[in-house]
Amino acid sequence: MNAHASTARSEPARPLHIGEHLREWRQRRHLSQLDLAGDAEISARHLSFVETGRSAPSRDMVLKLAERLDVPLRERNVLLVAAGFAPAFPQRPLDDPALRSAREAINMILKAHEPNPALAYDRHWNLVSANRMLAPLLAGIPQRLLGQPFNVLRLAFHPEALAPRTVNLAEWCGHLLERLHRQCEATADPELIKLYNDLKSYPIPARAAPLSSDNVAIPFRLRLDGEVLTFLSTTMVLGTPVDVTLSELALETFFPADDLTARRMREMAAQLK
Repeated sequence: MNAHASTARSEPARPLHIGEHLREWRQRRHLSQLDLAGDAEISARHLSFVETGRSAPSRDMVLKLAERLDVPLRERNVLLVAAGFAPAFPQRPLDDPALRSAREAINMILKAHEPNPALAYDRHWNLVSANRMLAPLLAGIPQRLLGQPFNVLRLAFHPEALAPRTVNLAEWCGHLLERLHRQCEATADPELIKLYNDLKSYPIPARAAPLSSDNVAIPFRLRLDGEVLTFLSTTMVLGTPVDVTLSELALETFFPADDLTARRMREMAAQLK
């Protein structure tokens, strides 16, 4: 390595100006300047000037462009700061009094979903909360893997956790990787990208064949006490959040896909009372 290269690499990265941020998000969404300008009801010439730094956008324009580009709330704050404005969206801890009603709604959903498992996790898939029915499905997993907060995806892929118990491991983990990949594309979050690359390094078999035409969705099939429990999952997010923390929360609910699973979950719930 020559001295010039060494010096160049040691210098801190130059902060991106607002135009560079907007151009990156536009390209990530596969939009031309003409497409975005039309969506935002401004001229392509003006958008070009904003992207090259020849024109400074107003606060309202930054927010309008961010909305058209479907930029996550956390990154909208980044855009505003890069343009010289204060962040518009607060980021409170989940135990903040201002989020009490949202927290109660989440807990209500989790509780109401019993006797079936449900959980809530943050933008990096770290567990935030769960109902009572998750614990029986995790019985026997080493406690060191269940430290709080544990990462839901790492638990699914880990060879000492759920991976050896998942009957359709290739299909289920392939589905999770696809979801995570879409999330990486949508957010460009470096930690999510690292998580994606880490999970790809786990010894997960490739999918052997296409799903049967009898399947309507990819199930989660878990071997437990000599039986196979089969679930279908749904994912929910809070509607119209204006807080960064709430915008990044997701709730995963699991439904029995057969009579055996429904019966076993009811029995497990009765034992927990």
